[in-house]
Amino acid sequence: MTGVSLVVPTLGRTSLRTLLDALGTLPPDAELIVVEDRARRGPAVARNTGWREATGEWVVFLDDDVVPEPGWFARLRADLAVGADVGGVQGRIHVPRPAGRRPTDWERVTIGLESGAWLTADMAYRRRVLQETGGFDERFPRAFREDAELAHRVRRAGWRLVRGERAVTHPVRPESRWVSLRTQRGNADDAFLRRLYGPDWRLLLGIPRGRRARHGLVTAAGIGALAALALPGRWRRLSPALGLAWAAGTAEFAAARIAPGPRTPAEVATMALTSILIPPLAVGHWLAGLRPRRAA
Repeated sequence: MTGVSLVVPTLGRTSLRTLLDALGTLPPDAELIVVEDRARRGPAVARNTGWREATGEWVVFLDDDVVPEPGWFARLRADLAVGADVGGVQGRIHVPRPAGRRPTDWERVTIGLESGAWLTADMAYRRRVLQETGGFDERFPRAFREDAELAHRVRRAGWRLVRGERAVTHPVRPESRWVSLRTQRGNADDAFLRRLYGPDWRLLLGIPRGRRARHGLVTAAGIGALAALALPGRWRRLSPALGLAWAAGTAEFAAARIAPGPRTPAEVATMALTSILIPPLAVGHWLAGLRPRRAA
C-alpha cells in the first residue's frame, strides 16, 4: 500500500467533528479530503469530486456521521493488504441499540446498515478502479443505491469486493416522526435502476425485494374504491369491496411495522398514519423515477 486518501463528504453535521477527533493524527502517507456537499448536487457528485483530487493508491469513503473505532487506521492497513484482483474492501458497521426498549422503525432502518453490502459509510476502492469505472453515477441525487450501483460496475469490470475487519459505529441520527415518508423518494432511484439494468436489477445488484408490489395493489384498491363511487349501477357496488381490500392491506402493513417496535402510543400512531401514506407515495415516486434523467 503506497498511500491512502480518506474522502468525507459532509452536510455540515456536528458529527463531522466527532469523526475527525476519532481519526486523530493521520500518518504521513495518508491524506484527508473533506468535501462540502451542501453546495453540490448530492453525495455521488461530492465523492467523485473528492477521489479525483486524491493521490493515494486507495480511496476510503467515510460518511460524516460515523465514528471510527479505536485502532481503525491500523485495521484499515491490514484490510487493504489484499490480492491484486481485489478492487474494494468494505469496513464493518455497528449501530448502537436503544437501552431498555425495542428499536423504533427509523432505528431499525439504521440497524439494517449492518448487513448492507458495499456501503460508503466505510468503503475503500483502489483509485485505479474508480478511474476505470468513472466513479459514482451522478444521476443519483441522494445517498441511496449509488454505492450499490458502483459496486455492480466494479464487479462487472472483473474486480472482487471483500469485507474487512475495521469497524465504524453509525449512531442513529435524530429524525422527525415523518422520516419514513421522506425516504420513499428512494423508489425513484429504484425505478432508475430498473431502466438501467432491466427487471433483474435487484438480483444483479444484490438488493432484496421490498414491498412495492404490495404497495401498488393497496394503492390501486384505494383509488379503485374512490373511483367506483363516481360510477353508475353495479360498478358502484365494487367500492365497498375495494375499500375493504385497501383497509386490509393498510392494516397488514401497519401491523408489520408496529410489531417489532417499542409499541408506545406515539410510535403506534406514527406507524398507523404513515402506513396510510407510504403506499401511494412509494408508487408515485416509482412512476416519477421511470422518466429518463440526466446527470446532475
